[in-house]
Amino acid sequence: MRTPGGWAVPAGLIALGLVPVVAGVLRVGDLPGEAAHGVPLALHVTASPLYTVLGAFQFASGFRRRRRGWHRAAGRVLVVAGLVAALSAVWMTLFAPLPPRDAGLLTAFRLVFGTLMAVALVRGFAAVRRRDVRRHRAWMTRAYAIGLGAGTQAFTLGIWEAAAGPPDAFARALLQAAGWVINLAVAEWGIRRSAPHPAGLVRPHGDLHPVAEPELGHQAGDVTLDRAE
Repeated sequence: MRTPGGWAVPAGLIALGLVPVVAGVLRVGDLPGEAAHGVPLALHVTASPLYTVLGAFQFASGFRRRRRGWHRAAGRVLVVAGLVAALSAVWMTLFAPLPPRDAGLLTAFRLVFGTLMAVALVRGFAAVRRRDVRRHRAWMTRAYAIGLGAGTQAFTLGIWEAAAGPPDAFARALLQAAGWVINLAVAEWGIRRSAPHPAGLVRPHGDLHPVAEPELGHQAGDVTLDRAE
């Protein structure tokens, strides 16, 4: 059941992102005397909630269509916020002191997915510069899915702890990776499900009905965060 105006998806995304946002804010005070590490952490916990909350509104299709100017302006902010969130996470993974349970495999996963998020944002930006809105939307959807990974990780870790107790370092790494993988799988499902049918597709009755390409609807150079439709 969809809420009026198509707000079910953004409301769910905001709710999913609340737990890591609160946890991140609480962590700001956990690094006394570590200014070199505190600055990237402060950047991360500032950019991440902005990216999570503002990005969720880009999935409200009715609002997005009625407010195209807002959509484009918010998209510009989101690209910057997303890159700050991703790159600050990579920096902290490489240079900040980590607890023993976060070393090894989990460090590798964080580097991989942080880098993938930054790459997806850059590719989404490059796509809209080429007026390729479909690929722009797909890459931005993937970037958002990775950025929301911490929300899903709260569930994967929570379910494990409720069933089997605190995980060891190896299980913790896999459970966190599962959060990113689940989000990306859902994103890919949405992207493929919403992709237009190719022209000349054979319908069930055997007739050929060319399917028109969707209107571009965006000017070249507009940076937006949107889901594939």
